[in-house]
Parts: sequence; structure tokens; C-alpha cells
Amino acid sequence: MHGQLQTPQLTQTQTEQPSNHRAESVPKSRISFLIISAHTPPPTNTTKMSFAGKWETETQEGYEEFCKLLGIPDEVMEKGRDYKLITDVTQNGNDFTWTLVYPTNATVTNKFTIGKESDMETIGGKKFKATVQMNGGKLDVTFPNYHHTTEIVGGKLVETSKSGAVVLKRTSKKI
Repeated sequence: MHGQLQTPQLTQTQTEQPSNHRAESVPKSRISFLIISAHTPPPTNTTKMSFAGKWETETQEGYEEFCKLLGIPDEVMEKGRDYKLITDVTQNGNDFTWTLVYPTNATVTNKFTIGKESDMETIGGKKFKATVQMNGGKLDVTFPNYHHTTEIVGGKLVETSKSGAVVLKRTSKKI
């Protein structure tokens, strides 16, 4: 059986103990075997991650191309190029309040529950309905003109917005 993993076959006497048997009398070798052979459930695609906190933009990649794709006027795009957007996230289990705070103190707030359709609003004020999903620790939602994914990578909030081949990637640090 070279190259095959062999699973030890346990007999009833190896797995069951009499009711008067005390744990401290179990040989250490048996305890070790039981610990390393414990079943671990397979991972799910709904791994929960904490997004809660205040985050400040550090870097943006693809900003200009993405803004042009969305039809944002050049003067607005220029003003927003280097500002530090604050993302304030409150999370209670699957319930989120996600607020974007702009340097002008203008805000956009979206409240949603993972897996349930919610009323949402874009940064431009357009209202729409969407269902935010949690997939492998990432939040996924489709906006009217693009798909948006948010995840925590190395302690940073990483948001990726994609429409066709155009991608905006914004990385924020916790403040």
C-alpha cells in the first residue's frame, strides 16, 4: 500500500470507556491519538470577518479611469483625486451600517444585512436595491454600473470596484 494513507481501525474497546473509568487514568498515548484524530468541519464560504471601525484612504489605483467610466465630471474627479475618504463601519453580526464621509462632511450611509435585499445609495445619490453577500470573508455587492468587493487584507480595508476591464482599488488604514 505504498503511497496510500492508512486510517487506523478502532475497536469498541479502544473507543468506549466503562462508566466508572476516570479520565486521568487514560494513557497519554490514547489522549494524543484522540486529539489529533478529531474531525474538523470543512470551511464554508460564509466566513465572518469584522469590518467594524473607522478607515481612512491610503491609496487608490485606477481612480481616473473608473471615474471617467462612471461619467464623473473632470472638475469633480480632480477635487476627489487626493482626498482622504473616511469609511465608518458598524457591524453587529450580519447587520451593517456603512457610512462614507467626504472631506466636505457630505455623507452616504447604507444599512444592510448579509443575504437580504436592501435599499442602497451610490456616492452620486442614485438609489437602488441590492443584496450584499459574504463569500470567503469578502463582502460582495453589485451596484448599477459595477461590482464592488470589500475585504480585510493585512489589517487594511481593501475595496475593489470593477466594471468590465476597468478596476478601482482603494486601500484604507484603520484610524
